[in-house]
Amino acid sequence: MLDPPLTRRAALGLGAGTAVLAACAPRWAPPGPGGGTGPSLADDSFVASDGTRLPLTRWQRTDDPAAIVIGLHGFNDYSGSFREAGPYLANRGLIVWAPDQRGFGRAPHRGLWAGTERMADDLRDLAALARAHWPERRLLMVAQSMGGAVAMVARADPRRPLDVDGLVLSAPAVWGRAAMPWLYRMVLDVTTALAPGLKVSGKGLNIWPSDNIDMLRTLGRDPMMIRETRSDTISGLVDLMDAAQAAAPRVPPPFLVLTGANDHIIPAAPTLKALKAMVGDGTDPLRRPALYLDGWHMLLRDLGAVVPLEDIVAWIRDPMAPLPSGADARARALLAGDLEITPRKTPIDPAY
Repeated sequence: MLDPPLTRRAALGLGAGTAVLAACAPRWAPPGPGGGTGPSLADDSFVASDGTRLPLTRWQRTDDPAAIVIGLHGFNDYSGSFREAGPYLANRGLIVWAPDQRGFGRAPHRGLWAGTERMADDLRDLAALARAHWPERRLLMVAQSMGGAVAMVARADPRRPLDVDGLVLSAPAVWGRAAMPWLYRMVLDVTTALAPGLKVSGKGLNIWPSDNIDMLRTLGRDPMMIRETRSDTISGLVDLMDAAQAAAPRVPPPFLVLTGANDHIIPAAPTLKALKAMVGDGTDPLRRPALYLDGWHMLLRDLGAVVPLEDIVAWIRDPMAPLPSGADARARALLAGDLEITPRKTPIDPAY
């Protein structure tokens, strides 16, 4: 994924030179100005507990919502990832708040990693504001990919568990170092140490995040999307995914975990490991997995997104009831070894 790749011989020769490494230290997003009185809410943003102002997009069709949903986007994305799901859920009687996480979209320090704990604190801050604004309503998370990892870490923290009534995790990012090939780990660590500002992209790789080709083309023109990523930011993401995988057994129910059989972004092995840690023997209906055979990584933006969206709406209404699509029964069959899946290599039909 990095071009040009560092060889093992080159990596072994990089041990000396502390001063050089110090000069090439990773660059993290600085903290906010502080000095505030706590989190606060504005029409199009919220101010986190460290004084940083973060953009906030809202979708609302009613003053009597069934529940409040915080939508959390994935890596290099922003609140625009809920451009379809936000109105859809709002039309079903929910209110959706979707922030741009710091370092992404319109948020400050674009392209710099803020750290797992700071991102979790931002989520706690927004949840507290939502609780205060809608004290009589249930508060839930719908978190995609990286956002799912942030939600898992924040919710499983025994010191300060995220105060929500349930999680919906769509293709959560749980591909930690232990599941990566050793060469990936070595290249990442060496590059982060010696060239933390080196920017890489996925251009030229046959990796498909969705079967919605028109949507992907639109994303390709969206100036808010980050297309080239610093190596130290990638390292920060992997730290987060490590933390999310470790948190998986401690995430309290109720939760719904959505995964697509054709996910090219998060490999199947770490996803199944996290699912098994979260779901256990599958007998607890509040610990709900869901598998979509036609689903890709961007489940809520796929061509078949209406199926998982309808499942989300149904689950929010009644976390104990079976999902309308049967995706939960399918996921339990997969976890039990009674179902085998063959991911598609490309979503494009030869006749397209």
